[in-house]
Amino acid sequence: MMPRDTNGEGTIFGGVILSYIDQAAYVEARRQAPYRYVTVSMKEVVFKEPVHVGDVLSLYGQTTRIGRTSMTISVKVMAERFANHPEIAQVTEAEVVMVAIGDDRQPREIEIV
Repeated sequence: MMPRDTNGEGTIFGGVILSYIDQAAYVEARRQAPYRYVTVSMKEVVFKEPVHVGDVLSLYGQTTRIGRTSMTISVKVMAERFANHPEIAQVTEAEVVMVAIGDDRQPREIEIV
């Protein structure tokens, strides 16, 4: 993580991390079926650890449910820290609901390929 994403406390803005969670959920949804997706909801995101400048974030997405037009993706965020001694900390996790949309921007049925 880079200094441009820090807040007044010197840690990374939560909104930046939320953006990465959204992107990770999209990538996982595309792995399941090759459609366009929009985010409908992100359930309770609790930040357990701060993210510092220099941390390397890894985001892990896993599909937990596929419905007719939507899918639920669980995203776990891990921070690898190098400051004093190498450490890996779970920063947060989120459940993201993505809806597949067609060219008309309306929900479309998900067909697993």
